[in-house]
Amino acid sequence: MKLIFTLILVVHGLIHLLGAAKAFGIAALPLLTQPISRPLGAPWLLAAVLFIATAIALFAWPRLWWVVGAAAVVVSQAVILTSWSDARFGTIANVLVLVVVVLAWLAQAPGSYRAQYSRDVAQGLGRTVAMPLLTEADLAPLPEVVRRYVRLSGAVGLPRVQNFRVRFRGQIRSGPDARWMSFTGEQHNFFDQPSRLFLMDGVMFGVPFQAFHRFVGPEATMRVKVASVFTMVDAHGPQMDAAETVTLFNDLCVMAPGAMVDPAIVWQQVDAHTVYGTFTNAGRTVRAVLTFNDLGELTNFVADGRGALAKDGTSFTPMRWSTPLSAYRDFGAHRLMSHGEGVWHAEAGTFVYLRFEVEAIEYNVGAAH
Repeated sequence: MKLIFTLILVVHGLIHLLGAAKAFGIAALPLLTQPISRPLGAPWLLAAVLFIATAIALFAWPRLWWVVGAAAVVVSQAVILTSWSDARFGTIANVLVLVVVVLAWLAQAPGSYRAQYSRDVAQGLGRTVAMPLLTEADLAPLPEVVRRYVRLSGAVGLPRVQNFRVRFRGQIRSGPDARWMSFTGEQHNFFDQPSRLFLMDGVMFGVPFQAFHRFVGPEATMRVKVASVFTMVDAHGPQMDAAETVTLFNDLCVMAPGAMVDPAIVWQQVDAHTVYGTFTNAGRTVRAVLTFNDLGELTNFVADGRGALAKDGTSFTPMRWSTPLSAYRDFGAHRLMSHGEGVWHAEAGTFVYLRFEVEAIEYNVGAAH
């Protein structure tokens, strides 16, 4: 969909060059029956440049591309009005671009999920301080298989994790027979005051949607808006708090292995490849089973405390949840999985509802070095 919109921007921009070409006498263009003066040639050329610049900004400046797009529509419509009989159909393209520009603006407006996410992140980053190094002595209380995993991650000898920022891309669906929807995501987790902030941008049937998971203090919410206007999901309450506590624990184990020394976690070794982990946060305790391969890589995380969101968008169905992990690779000094899945173990059968790839991750964002 993004590529199609980009093509529309470029083609619409190139069409404006015809007006400039006629104004400057570069081509006769008999199909354009109305005369275009030389002074008007400059606005036609400007509209072309702005639309092509909008197409570039869509990728290079994704959060504010709509500023350029809005300027392109204004200039374009102004010159179309001067040659209405020849160029009136260009208004259709301008209306289409304007709709997308408005939706993009709503996604960034002060009351948007993006703005709320940014405010929460800024507050968390304001607490960032220099952290002591994680040492071998810190790993002593952990089961051997967990110690091996933390070493493999490259965390030993680096500062302890106070926060991390990660970028994803992937696909998600609501059920085993539902269609996959592509998304991009950005997430910040903080461990000094345990919290999780996850913002997802996706497309559903060609319409953009945005989801915001917010877990700060003891309370969690998950909200989804379609076209940044219509609320589709507004989940909160004890079940949501329990679900996000499981996810917070999963994030810690999967993306911040160095934080597995946290005293809020009690570890119990089962065998050479399996441990139980019990995590307590804000008075709520969850338990998970972690499985490791012969290389010491974490390959799965299984828990029962994270219910699946029901169709009403507010309640949850109790269900086992797991996250198979694979494709370990280096992210700077750290070695982590790069591919993961979210799996529901429903009574009717197991199905994958989430597939994601980690694009980038960084730790202790905002700390002075």
